[in-house]
Amino acid sequence: MTAEPLTDPNTIPAGGTKVRPRILYVDHTAIISGGEIALLNLLKTIDRTLYEPIVVLFTDGPLATELRQIGIETHILELDPAIANTRKDSLGVSTLSRVKDVWKAMKFVRRLRQFMIAQRVDLVHANSLKADLLGGIAARLAGKKVIWHVRDRIADDYLPPMVARVFRLAGRMIPHHIIANSAATLRTMGLAEEDDASDVVYSGLSTTTGQTNSATRVIHDGLDITRFSNDSTDNQDRTPVVGLLGRISPWKGQDVFVRAAAMVLKDLPHVQFRIIGKVMFGEEEFEKKLHALIDELGVGGQVRCLGFRSDVMTVLSELTLLVHASTSGEPFGQVIVEGMAAGLPVVATNGGGVPEIVVEGETGLLVPMGDAPAMADAIRRMLTQPTLAWKMGEAGRLRVESKFTIKQTASKVEHIYRTLLRK
Repeated sequence: MTAEPLTDPNTIPAGGTKVRPRILYVDHTAIISGGEIALLNLLKTIDRTLYEPIVVLFTDGPLATELRQIGIETHILELDPAIANTRKDSLGVSTLSRVKDVWKAMKFVRRLRQFMIAQRVDLVHANSLKADLLGGIAARLAGKKVIWHVRDRIADDYLPPMVARVFRLAGRMIPHHIIANSAATLRTMGLAEEDDASDVVYSGLSTTTGQTNSATRVIHDGLDITRFSNDSTDNQDRTPVVGLLGRISPWKGQDVFVRAAAMVLKDLPHVQFRIIGKVMFGEEEFEKKLHALIDELGVGGQVRCLGFRSDVMTVLSELTLLVHASTSGEPFGQVIVEGMAAGLPVVATNGGGVPEIVVEGETGLLVPMGDAPAMADAIRRMLTQPTLAWKMGEAGRLRVESKFTIKQTASKVEHIYRTLLRK
């Protein structure tokens, strides 16, 4: 694959005078997952009369295509696959001790620094863990202000303990500002001193693990709600369809969902269950086990795996109820917000950033993580009380309109840009 040129003379006006600050967005992957969808939504909304966005990705793929289609200048600066494809849960002391990989990473940082200087970047906005570290170091070496957008829980149940500790330490040294996609995510960085799920700013906190000069802010990911229908209708006259959307992965809890479905079907045999999503990051073995579990429980006729679907709006319109089943704390829960925007009631596991989205008993029901019987009970309650479910769906849609729009997200991010660029 041929990488794009690192410089484009057409992006810098003659004489070197820039009308708008150039914001460089950095992501390690071009695979479209949760964080990349959030980045795409943000770039569609950022005011381009005020800021000139430019993106660099460490691999080529669908995200690059999507970005170019909306007119975003996008570059590919290829990172060695041995580093780019390393999964979060496979990192550890042995990874850090591989001298060859460390050397490759440092060479890449040097190239990235040169790219930032050549492109006359004013501010760097890193969008993923690898981009935070590699892009953040490069930005510091290039003398650029850097924002970390942390979209992963920096916790021992989500990352190897050594990696989590190193990342927390780096968070006190590299970024000038940290954006967290939820208060739950921010707390795992060790930077939030209170149990606060609001949009709150922490600046220059003194923590139990040391001092930090990084300002931090919780900014929830938002949606373009104009894409979602405002016609929330009562679907009690059609066959109920319960759906779970998201990539196929052990911690996403598809197996818990299947076990809960089997329990519900004993009382409500007419209900249909759908698993929508595909395997990513080498987790095909779990997908095989999931199909084996469906066969073992004898629910293959009612529980179907549909694979990846790009038409999310159509998928949501076919559902009666949306289920979220993650078995460890979700950093945020973008699919939940999408379901609520579509007027669907939600059954979700109570962990991570999910309680910042779902109001228990008002917009949905929260159940313990990994608890199939509790999930089955909640699904049964929603399906047997359609009026209650409809009211929750309506309340959820209104909550998204008031708290989770992409315009609100972009406005808060732009405020951080203004603050950093003034300093």
